[in-house]
Amino acid sequence: MSIAAPTRSRVRLLTAAATVALAALSLTACNNGDGVRDEGASQQPSKSAPAGGDSGKDTSAGSTTGDNTGTGTDTGTGSGNGTGSGATTKPKPQPASTGKNNPTAAASRVTCNGSTVKVTAQSVSRPVNHMLLTVTNTGSKRCDLYGYPALRFGEAQSVPPVIDDSQPQAVVSLSPGQSAYAGVALSGGDDGGGANGRTEKTLEVFFQGRNTNDGGPGAKAALPAKGVYVDDSLKVTYWQQSMSDALTW
Repeated sequence: MSIAAPTRSRVRLLTAAATVALAALSLTACNNGDGVRDEGASQQPSKSAPAGGDSGKDTSAGSTTGDNTGTGTDTGTGSGNGTGSGATTKPKPQPASTGKNNPTAAASRVTCNGSTVKVTAQSVSRPVNHMLLTVTNTGSKRCDLYGYPALRFGEAQSVPPVIDDSQPQAVVSLSPGQSAYAGVALSGGDDGGGANGRTEKTLEVFFQGRNTNDGGPGAKAALPAKGVYVDDSLKVTYWQQSMSDALTW
């Protein structure tokens, strides 16, 4: 009996040791078996796929960066060309010309008078008993017509009065070759029934200066061969830029 008890204890101990050993072998087999390799194979593609995706994104980003660089270059070139064109075509301020070759320069302006203009007179149907004076600048400089024409019919000792309402807002100025006008009311009423009616066959036109009634030499205007009938209601308009304005009164 004293010998059998130790034997059973040893058997139990060996059995337990064998069980532990088997468990260790099973655990070792699990760590080195297919399960570990499957997990490794599963994880590797998972890590590789994102890496491959990141690489693709980097390539795309690189392409986009290239496009942006190209666009930046085009914009820079366009801006550069625009600036160059602007600098090339930008006009430079020029001093005002006062030379004698510029007919509109202040130093080239003169007063219109008999030495620089031609005067014609013609009868008109409307208004009745009216005549139209036309003055044309025959000189090489711009001339200014001040005020109104001072008319002398025949041997008259006075000039007709002006129609105040006909005064324009600005002095009439004529470039070379340009014309201006004045209307003449020869007699009063539709039937010319004014006082001291008479027929005149000559006419002289005198001009006013800027600050004086004497604007220089006058000019003769030819009248119809039969002359024109005038009376004491004779009046004239201020010089006008247009024919229609001259015949308004």
